Parts: sequence; structure tokens; C-alpha cells
Amino acid sequence: MYPAEMVNPMRAELTDSGFQNLYSAADVDSALKNEGTTLVVINSVCGCAARNARPGAKMSIVGAKKPDQLITVFAGVDKEAVDAARQHLFPFPPSSPCMALFKNGELVHMLERHHIEGRPAELIAENLQDAYAEYC
Repeated sequence: MYPAEMVNPMRAELTDSGFQNLYSAADVDSALKNEGTTLVVINSVCGCAARNARPGAKMSIVGAKKPDQLITVFAGVDKEAVDAARQHLFPFPPSSPCMALFKNGELVHMLERHHIEGRPAELIAENLQDAYAEYC
């Protein structure tokens, strides 16, 4: 577990932009059952990927098309919620950070860590916006 002093600013990067932190498996399962589209961000302290993942996620929701619901869980901190989110990401292996778009409870788009790492936030946002244009 990471200390709150380290994690809280990273959480705030997303929650200040409208993402809802989820902490339990029940909350994740309930959110993913909602009708419409949901973006799930598995947040991380990993500097090499997460430093662009969070800004990319925030940039992606600026356009006209965006998910109905924005949720986040934090790897290495919110174990129960992260495990539940990862169950919904099958067949993709666990990775963090990662981002997934769901439509009516079905996984329709996935950005794994290797799609995020080494890419600028603008490219991450563009990838997500392309998915929003198709599914939202």
C-alpha cells in the first residue's frame, strides 16, 4: 500500500476533473452495470506511464462526445476495487495504469499500459476520443 500523502494528489488529478473514486468491488460492479458508457481508469503511481495517463484521460473528456460515467480505482491502494475492475477487463492481463471504455456493461475499448507508456498525453486522449466517437 502506498501512503495517502503520495496517492491523494494523483487521485485528485482525476477527481478534480469529474472522475469518481471507487473503493469496493460492489461499487465497481454496480457502476459497470449502468446503461450507457463508462470510462474506467486504473490509476497508478508508476511515473513512466501514469504521468501521461492521467492528463490524457482528462484531455479526452473535453470534447463533445464523452462517456456518461467516469470512474477510477487506484492500483496498489484500492485492492478490492482494482481486482473487481480487472475481472471485467478479461481477457486483458492486469496492467496499471490502464483505461477501459464500457458500453452497457460490455468492454468495447482498452488501453493497456503498453499503449500508454512512452506516449504523450495528447496521443492517449486522441485514442480515447476516437473510441468515444464510435461508442458514446
